[in-house]
Amino acid sequence: MSILELLADAQPTGLTGSVVETTGLLATVADLPAPVGAVVQIGAAGGAGVEAEVVGFRGRLTMVSPLGPLAGVRRGQPVRLKHTKRRIAVGDGLLGRVVDASGAPIDGLPRPALSHRTPIDAPPTRALDRPPIRAPLATGVRAIDALLTCGRGQRLGVFAGSGVGKSTLLGMMTRYTSADVVVTALVGERGREVNEFLENDLGPDGRRKSVVVVATSDEPAVMRVRAASTASAIAEHFRDTGKHVLLLVDSLTRTALASRESGLAAGEPPTTRGYPPSTFALLPKIVERAGATRAGSITAFYSVLVEGDDPDDPIADCLRGLLDGHVWLSRRLAGKGHFPSIDVTQSISRLAPQITPPEQQQAAARLRGMLAALAENEDLISIGAYRRGANAEVDAALDLRSEIDDFLRQRVDEPSDPAEAASRLAQIAQKAAAAGRPRPAGVAAAQPLRPAN
Repeated sequence: MSILELLADAQPTGLTGSVVETTGLLATVADLPAPVGAVVQIGAAGGAGVEAEVVGFRGRLTMVSPLGPLAGVRRGQPVRLKHTKRRIAVGDGLLGRVVDASGAPIDGLPRPALSHRTPIDAPPTRALDRPPIRAPLATGVRAIDALLTCGRGQRLGVFAGSGVGKSTLLGMMTRYTSADVVVTALVGERGREVNEFLENDLGPDGRRKSVVVVATSDEPAVMRVRAASTASAIAEHFRDTGKHVLLLVDSLTRTALASRESGLAAGEPPTTRGYPPSTFALLPKIVERAGATRAGSITAFYSVLVEGDDPDDPIADCLRGLLDGHVWLSRRLAGKGHFPSIDVTQSISRLAPQITPPEQQQAAARLRGMLAALAENEDLISIGAYRRGANAEVDAALDLRSEIDDFLRQRVDEPSDPAEAASRLAQIAQKAAAAGRPRPAGVAAAQPLRPAN
């Protein structure tokens, strides 16, 4: 950001006010006409004080959300304006580092020398400035690269309940992707899981080209909301330097929950399942920041926690309409030890037809058809009531079931090459065509399957 732009945004930082009251998660300040989004400093007794963010106004009073504990804050304490806009330092020195939602390093290493500054809440790229997505981005996950091919600049959701391998799947992407830089946001995670992700899921190879933004579950709601925006800002910096960036946010649901906490504390009315309107306004602002530009691209995977594996959860339902596809992780597959537990029949990449050759699309459709046929007749097959010859698609799926399972399963330490994945997919489709030829035109469809006598 240029000096002239900084000066244009500048406001007097000598503004001061005083604490009137604290209510729940918020503090109320008098005589402080600071803009929404500004950062202020509350002076605490016997300490350096606590930073807070302006979140709104009530009459002539200013409401601020503390970025730390309010212990020690008392009525009448001074509040001073620090920054009118939130910015973070960015640069190549962030690669391999772990930072908090404010961009400060938390990995115990010295603060890197970063000469660039970028706003945390930058506006998304304008629609007409986005070039068409034509090139795929390899994720290193065979099921995604072959059947749910992702383009550079595409935005997908990873929809999953708890404990079905979501973090492991994201960790595989960070290690095996063809992207130049990986930016990962861990929002609302348990503190124990952060180190596990860094050591086990990310690993030394993935960490070298990654930036990890962390806001654990014990941090204030405003920090958890800010983490996704900070990660997006870091990704935008690398994109603008001509790099192809993979952005992983785990999870966008916890970002929405933190937004709900802040909104309700500020007095917003609850709407769908207690979420205030500001939460549903926040989600598109976050996801629209990803995408391709003339310089580079940000390909984003946003994990979405689904309450009780309910696909009609309001956050999940909202994000399905905002994203360019979704990868659904199945608890049923995870229970069978099938990892990654991607339910191919319930997942979709809206841009796959534009970035894959027709023969790969046909092979993918054939495999999907076999999986759907197996699922439809699973009860008959499991009790031995299905009769061979009743359905050619089911017959082919049964003949190739072990090969299909082997194709869709992938070990954590097993990278996949997109060309090799497409070749194996084509081989399965050819075997399926040989096992069960499509019925000629004019032949009546098979009757519904009935148990054998």
